[in-house]
Amino acid sequence: MTPEPQKIKALVAEILPYITGVRRHLHRFPELSFEEYESSAYLTRILEEKGIPFTNGWVKTGIVATVVGAHPGPRRAFRAELDALPIQEQNQLTYQSEVPGKMHACGHDVHAAALLGACIIAHQCRSAVAGTLEFIFQPGEEKLPGGASLMLAEKALGNDLPESIIAQHVFPDLPAGHVGICPGKYMASSDELYITITGKGGHGALPHLCIDPIVIAAELITALQQLVARTANPFLPSVLTLGKINSIGGATNIIPEQVAIEGTFRTMDEAWRYEAHRWIENTTKGIADAHGASARVEIKVGYPCLNNDEALTHKVKSAMVAFLGEDKVHDIPKRMTSEDFAYFAQLMPACFYRLGVAYADGRPAHGVHSPYFEVDEKALETAIGLMAWLAVLP
Repeated sequence: MTPEPQKIKALVAEILPYITGVRRHLHRFPELSFEEYESSAYLTRILEEKGIPFTNGWVKTGIVATVVGAHPGPRRAFRAELDALPIQEQNQLTYQSEVPGKMHACGHDVHAAALLGACIIAHQCRSAVAGTLEFIFQPGEEKLPGGASLMLAEKALGNDLPESIIAQHVFPDLPAGHVGICPGKYMASSDELYITITGKGGHGALPHLCIDPIVIAAELITALQQLVARTANPFLPSVLTLGKINSIGGATNIIPEQVAIEGTFRTMDEAWRYEAHRWIENTTKGIADAHGASARVEIKVGYPCLNNDEALTHKVKSAMVAFLGEDKVHDIPKRMTSEDFAYFAQLMPACFYRLGVAYADGRPAHGVHSPYFEVDEKALETAIGLMAWLAVLP
C-alpha cells in the first residue's frame, strides 16, 4: 500500500537535519565538472552506511543507487547533478565554499542532497514500493559533452532503459515550498559559436592597404541577427547571442590581422537547429569573402532541446498537487537555457521540474551562476519530500 503524503512528510522531518548537513558539506567542498571525486566518495559512504545498494565509477564519479520494491512494477529513474562552477563565492555563510574559485552556484548541492534524502526514504518504504527505483548522481552537467550523455554511453542504466526519468532544479523565481512545471518543449538546445575573421593588418592611417577584420566583424554581427529576425520561423523560439569579440593584435593606430567572435545559438527545434548552423557558416564566409578576407567557423554542438513528456508531466503535476496543495504548484513558461538532462529525455519519457528556493521574507533572490546565489534551506523539505513521494507512487 502506497504511503500517504503525511507519512512521507513525517519521514522527511526525521532526516531533514541530516540532509541539510549533507547539503552544507557539499556546498563547502565544491568540485568542478568531471572532478567530483570527493563528493562521490562522500555520497557512496552514506549509501553504504544506509545499506542501499549502488554502482559507482560511471564517468569516474557517477553513482547509481537502487531501491527494489517488494511489489512488481515499472523501473523508474530519478537524477541529480554533482558538479559546481568556477566562481568565487561572495556569500558570508557558516558553510560557504572553502575551495577558492569554486562554488555551488547552480544548486547542484541541493539537488544531490535532496536525491539522497529521497533515496533513503524510498529505501525505508521499500516494502510498499512497486518496481525498481534508480537514483542517478551524475557528474559534469556544466561542461560539454555533459555527464548525462557519457553515463548513457557507458550504459550506467544498462541496455534496457527505465520507463521514465524525473529531475528537479532550483528556481529562484519561486519561493521555497513552491514548484513549477511545464509540459512539452521546455528548454532549448545550446550550441557554442567560434568565428575567426582573418584580414590584412597594417597601419591605421593606411586602411586602403589593409583588409580590416574589425569592419568586417561589425557587418557580420549585424547580419547574423537576421537569422532570428528574418530567417527563422517566428513560431520556433530561437536566440543568437554574440557575447565576446576580440581583435588579435591591433591598437589605436594598428589595424589587426584577425578578429575572434564567440557566441551561442539556441532553439527548440532540432531540424531548424542544424539548418541554422549552415546559415551561420555560409553567411559568415560569404561576408568575409566579399571583402577579400577569410573566415573560420567552429560550432560546438551542445545539449539538445529538452522535451517534458506530456503524459508523465501531467502525472507528476497531479502528484505535486496531492503532496503540496494546488496553490504551491505553478505553470511556468518555456526557457531558452539548456540542460544535459535532455539526453535522457531523448531516450525515455522524462519530466524536469523547478524547485522554488527564494526566501519568503523578501530577501533578494540572486540568480543561478551568481557569486551571491543561495537558497532558502526550507526548500530542502519540499525537494526531498516531493521526490520521495514521486518515487513511492506506483
